[in-house]
Amino acid sequence: MSKSQGHGQPADVQMPFTSHLGELRSRLIKSCLTVAVAFIGCFAVVEEIFFVLAAPLRRLSIEGLTLIGTGVTEAFFTKMKVGFVAAVVVALPVLLWQAWQFIAPGLYEHEKRYTRSFVLFGSLFFLAGAAFCYEVVVQLGLNFLLRRYAALGVQPMIQVGDYLSIVSRLVLAFGAMFQLPVVIFCLTRVGLIDDRFLIRHYRYAIILIALLAAILTPPDLVAQLLLMVPLGLLYGVGIGVAYFARRKTEP
Repeated sequence: MSKSQGHGQPADVQMPFTSHLGELRSRLIKSCLTVAVAFIGCFAVVEEIFFVLAAPLRRLSIEGLTLIGTGVTEAFFTKMKVGFVAAVVVALPVLLWQAWQFIAPGLYEHEKRYTRSFVLFGSLFFLAGAAFCYEVVVQLGLNFLLRRYAALGVQPMIQVGDYLSIVSRLVLAFGAMFQLPVVIFCLTRVGLIDDRFLIRHYRYAIILIALLAAILTPPDLVAQLLLMVPLGLLYGVGIGVAYFARRKTEP
């Protein structure tokens, strides 16, 4: 990775590997400290955050449906997990900033001006993905899956730790996957890909989307489909974004 100079041309001097490691360590330390500070604030209101996360389950009109705890330490570790997930979301703008600053030395000066846009739209798309997951995917998925108990004549009693693990993974997965148009825009503006590249490789993209859905979601087909369909649509949006980004760079 080379450092950029003020005239829009990269410097000839390459950063040594040890400098990259030092820079990476510095960025990781700052990111961890940010998450730690955010965790302290989120843990102070963790009960309120928990009730928000549990709301989709409580909205289901299924007789006898309730959250239960089955371990002595489960309530404590559940609160820790909720606080950590919330801290990651709160700290996201700083995390994106640190990620961009790590790769910025290898960019031209005119490419560095996208820093604020990357952080702003990355944060907005993450929140959009998390909100879509919370309002649509979690609600529809829970309604479909938990009503299977009624067909078996079984009263559902959901373990609180399992429930929050599933919801947290889905929210973070959708937030991360909704970054796709932002990443595509940035990669197009720096010349690494374009809309024609994305169209040529759409078959591989579909396979990759299916693999990511299988890894990031709980092991059931409904959750995987609920992630694959929006990802496929986002890939199509990314092609359009790449097209307009390429047109702006062409004379």
